[in-house]
Amino acid sequence: MRSPIQWRFPGNWAIFRMDDRLLLMLIGTIVGICSGLAALALNTGLIFMLKWVHHWSSHWWAFVFPALGACMSSLFLEKIVKEGAGHGVPEVIYSVSRYGGLLRLRSGFSRIISSCLTIGSGGSAGPEAPVVMSGAAIGSNIARYFALNDRQRIILVGCGAAGAISSIFNAPIAGMVFAAEVILGEWSAVNIIPIAIASVAGTEISRTLQGNQVIFSHQVFSIDIGDILASVGLAALAAAASILLTHWLRAMQKISPRIIHIFWLRAAAGGAAVGMIGLWMPVVLGEGYDRVVQMIGGNFPGGLMFVAIACIAKILATSLTLGWGGSGGIFAPCLVIGSAVGLTYHRALTLILPSVTWVNEGCFALLGMAGLISGMLQAPLTGIFLIVEITGGYNVILPLIIVSAITTTICYYIEPASYYLKDLVDRGHLLRPGTDARVLSDIKVHELIEKDCISVSQSMPLRDFIKIVEKSTRNFFPVEDEKTGHFAGMVHLDDIRPYLFNPMMYDAVLVGQIMNPDVETVSPEDDLTEVLQKMDAQKLFSMPVVLNNRFVGMISKATLLDKYRKELMVQTSV
Repeated sequence: MRSPIQWRFPGNWAIFRMDDRLLLMLIGTIVGICSGLAALALNTGLIFMLKWVHHWSSHWWAFVFPALGACMSSLFLEKIVKEGAGHGVPEVIYSVSRYGGLLRLRSGFSRIISSCLTIGSGGSAGPEAPVVMSGAAIGSNIARYFALNDRQRIILVGCGAAGAISSIFNAPIAGMVFAAEVILGEWSAVNIIPIAIASVAGTEISRTLQGNQVIFSHQVFSIDIGDILASVGLAALAAAASILLTHWLRAMQKISPRIIHIFWLRAAAGGAAVGMIGLWMPVVLGEGYDRVVQMIGGNFPGGLMFVAIACIAKILATSLTLGWGGSGGIFAPCLVIGSAVGLTYHRALTLILPSVTWVNEGCFALLGMAGLISGMLQAPLTGIFLIVEITGGYNVILPLIIVSAITTTICYYIEPASYYLKDLVDRGHLLRPGTDARVLSDIKVHELIEKDCISVSQSMPLRDFIKIVEKSTRNFFPVEDEKTGHFAGMVHLDDIRPYLFNPMMYDAVLVGQIMNPDVETVSPEDDLTEVLQKMDAQKLFSMPVVLNNRFVGMISKATLLDKYRKELMVQTSV
């Protein structure tokens, strides 16, 4: 396969090669602009599709639209671009963890098209996660074009994610925080500066082409100490809703393949179920931003029971959409569910304590949004800054912090990994930068094999073995079967100590009689983290490496730690 053409900086631009920060700032700007344009493309496509579907939404057969959209989205991902269903963020995090941020070029547009089909037809999902996948793929491939190293590529993946979120929400701080807190999992000046610039670039693209507007504008809220104290109860309710959404999503993902084996038919069935729910409760259809505007404006119709049922229905519809094969993210559903949770909580308070004067219910809807985002992502800063920027709700910052912090903490104790990270953690694929697991993942056993060991046979007399010991610098000696050449065991110097001062035993004892046949061995394909755990558990400083029953060499902690130090310097160099 021919390698891609890589662009090189001209000689008079050599300063950008010498100064890593300037290089990342310059290319980060390019990534932010491209990610912003991708977000606008998705937003424009969704507006067009939602307007078209709206003309037919009053008909009884309108439930087929979400089914068709999910079916087409699934077929597009599986058959045309050869990518599995999903919302994309875990794939980005996995790429950062294991492959230095490498993402395919087609991922830059595949999720935009698939999510547009799912959400635009009425599926209950959000456009944010797909556009994060798109922005991250753009950053990865621009880094590849400029022939950057893994560390630089990972930062540009973060730039792409930040630019996409910033553009679609008109929220540069939230985009920057999301990239650092969720995608990269680390905060450093080297990361933050280019990511911040990419966030600004993506936001300016959005503001230039769409205008500078707050997505969910609302009235100014007057909050007193009673409202702040009541926000603690809202945090607990938001945590419960987050856990329920998480469990239902995972349950649907496990159950749906057992019920319907054909992937596109499964997606269509999930979409049809969402459409049926939408005939009875239209609030569940699409991204639902118009419903959020109603809720934080205090204009949502119905009473306490209606809002509570709408909340449960939205959780079910989102689980059916994403758990059965539709494409989209959880940001928008979290905003709708969170605002419904806040509204339910406020109306319950006014019913239980009618004599107390509470702040407008729209304030609790806004706080509920922050709670759901923080709980599902277990990223409180993202929840705080996102809600502040998309609503302009700076006057509610204190209860906002309380709700986000408490919700995240409760969710963490019940579900130690967020919805995005759960599967990666379960499979051992989450390796954050700078951690032992991340450093060790880039070191292979075959890189550490020490091959200066002298092998001996089982039938060798002790006298001949002592002569070999005199020439060797090792304490361990592998023993092989003289007939098959297979590894039989190990002899340590301590094993022959009882015989060294008794020459009468030199010709009476064979190596096979003093060797240890029950030796823990390592394969060149073993994971180095597991090898190190074995060494620690058995208090070993070295272990034999065996492949196809034949001795290859030894692996020692000394060599491992030396290689670890060098790899750590490479991964953390600035």
